[in-house]
Parts: sequence; structure tokens; C-alpha cells
Amino acid sequence: MTEAELSTEDKILLAASKVFTEKGYSGTRTRDIAEEAGINLALLNYYFRTKEKLFEQVMKVKMVLLFGQIIPILSDEKTSLDEKIDLAAAKYFDILIKNPNLPLFVLSEIQKKTSDIKSIIPFERVLRNSFIMKQIQERKPDLNPFHFLLNFVSMTVFPFLGKPILRTFDLMDEEEFLEFVEERKILVPVWIKLILNN
Repeated sequence: MTEAELSTEDKILLAASKVFTEKGYSGTRTRDIAEEAGINLALLNYYFRTKEKLFEQVMKVKMVLLFGQIIPILSDEKTSLDEKIDLAAAKYFDILIKNPNLPLFVLSEIQKKTSDIKSIIPFERVLRNSFIMKQIQERKPDLNPFHFLLNFVSMTVFPFLGKPILRTFDLMDEEEFLEFVEERKILVPVWIKLILNN
């Protein structure tokens, strides 16, 4: 679908996503979003009455993008633990390569007291009862499964959070960073399996 084929609402959401990601909630004005979408402020207000409602919609899309494709992999009862690790790492890295600012945006917004993240994805219900938690406990009964999950998330997400540091100190250019991430896509499942098998 080309930009010309997008509905006005979709144009607003795309523009809002870009501006909120760059400036955060507090740094964004609805006027900025209207300008980015190429529409007037009245039209933006017609579709989304407040900045809060627009942000809520963008946040839902971002959260579903960041976690929505991973949760079905973790909950699949037909795949082994090792297969889940491979599939989740590949999917996560693919998402983050296409959306490198996503982790920083989601993390910064989750930290705010006004964040209502639990209403978007009920992590406690989904994660605690996920099939992968049972598989980890079967493999490593003495290991709290959240160690595994946090290690997995940190190994995949941190390079994208740390990218500004790498770029600022000229440690990696964009091409080197993409090569580095492609290497991690292969290495992270190996490292996670080593943790689980020792």
C-alpha cells in the first residue's frame, strides 16, 4: 500500500508513531503530528480528540509489535524449548532491525507513572501460564524461569538500546551494527541453550 492509498486515520497514526518515537509523549505536540501527516490540526482533532487518545493507540500498536508476535511462539505447545528459542530470537531480531527505536520508546514510556501497559498486554497472565515456562521448569527445575526470559530479552534488546552509544563513540557505523546484529541473531539462541543445558 502506498502512502497515497492510506486513509487519513492511518496517515495520522503513522505520523504520530514517528513523532512520539522521536520526541516521547511529553515532547510531542499535536501540531507536530498534524504537520508530519500533512493535514491540518482540526482534521487530526476530528479523528483523535486528544493527544492522550492518539498516544494510547500508538502505544498499543508498538506493544503488539514488540511482544504480540513473540507471545504465540512462547505459548505454542507443539514446539520444543529449543525450537522456541530459535524462533523467538529470529522473530525478535527481525522486528528490532526494522524498528530499532522501538525498545527505547517502549521502555521510556513504561517507566512513566501514567503508563497503562497492563491493559494492553496482560503479561502476568500470559507469561506465568505460558507453555515455555513449564518447559523451562521441566528442563531446569532449580532455575527461576524469569532468569531465562530476562536474559533472552536483554541479549536481544540491549544492542538496540546501546546503539546510540556505539554510534556516538564511533565504535560501529550502520553497516557494522547490522552485521553485528545478524551475528547475534545466530549467537543468542546458542548462548541461551547453553544456560539451559548446564
